[in-house]
Amino acid sequence: MSLLQTRDAVQRASQSCRRLPAGPLAFAALLCLPAAAAAQPRDTVAAWPDRPIRLIVPFAPGGSTDAAARIIGLKVTELWGQQVLIDNRPGATGIIGSEMVAKATPDGYTVLFGTIGSHSVNVSLFKLSYDPLKDFEPVTMTAAVGNVLVVNAKSPLKSVKDLVALARQKPGEPTFASSGIGGAPHLSGEFFALQTGTKMTHIPYKGGGPAMADLVSGNVTMSFASMTSALPFIKDGRLRPLAVSSRTRSTQLPDVPTMIEAGLPNFEVRDWQGMFLPRGTPRAIVDKLAKGVVSVLRQPDTVERFTAQGMEVIASSPDEFRTAIASEISRWAKVIKEAGIKAE
Repeated sequence: MSLLQTRDAVQRASQSCRRLPAGPLAFAALLCLPAAAAAQPRDTVAAWPDRPIRLIVPFAPGGSTDAAARIIGLKVTELWGQQVLIDNRPGATGIIGSEMVAKATPDGYTVLFGTIGSHSVNVSLFKLSYDPLKDFEPVTMTAAVGNVLVVNAKSPLKSVKDLVALARQKPGEPTFASSGIGGAPHLSGEFFALQTGTKMTHIPYKGGGPAMADLVSGNVTMSFASMTSALPFIKDGRLRPLAVSSRTRSTQLPDVPTMIEAGLPNFEVRDWQGMFLPRGTPRAIVDKLAKGVVSVLRQPDTVERFTAQGMEVIASSPDEFRTAIASEISRWAKVIKEAGIKAE
């Protein structure tokens, strides 16, 4: 039915209602409501997506979040025939991009590719204009990536033990680069200092790419980098891995010990990523996006690409994702308080 035909049908239904007599027969007007409702344009949810989707990545290009978003974006574009446009909006540890999505029209065409930092940590560090749980509709936790403690290949540091010794001899002198305040690389460094009783100086950057560039250049001592950001530099011999933050060894770095194996029994950090829609987005769209993304995440070639970058595919449901975020918020709030981490 065209828009003109729809308008005419609604007008005819309305005119019929106005001709009904008043009094005891007034209840008959209720019979007009279904006819008028039926004449409305069909639900746009069924047609979603019928135009390009904007996927906001609140970090600079080059990091693990950006890499994962681009893999998924291409796959979803192929799935539905609508282009997924990657829009990098770095700044304020993910707050700028997250705020844009929180305020966006909840029609399913503006999506956030968030992280542990933007949705489980920032709320304990900053005064936000949005609530990470109440102002978003979680779609799916796409993947998780372990962090790897890396130093420049020319560094004299050969092990976690060497790093701890240096930090104790020269408190505050060792510097560690991260993708920004509150991200998993930052939290890993602060958690490491807390666990070892040492003091190090944090140097935040606007993404994992810039952080790795400065470490390779020798401007900082180390980084608790995302596996995705660090692997290319490890493989070409410019960075030396000392340990990984996951509970088990990485399939990409089987000879590198875990932090637990290196002597820190309580050290485990998982840097997760996931997709969010603005609050109020119809649940049918949330579920449709979740189903589509999960389907492409489980494709063998997608799993292979994620694994090659040190990432583990998670592909959770919206409800599972919401529960995980709440748990992570509680966990990191405690760590931030104990470590005395402050926003700058």
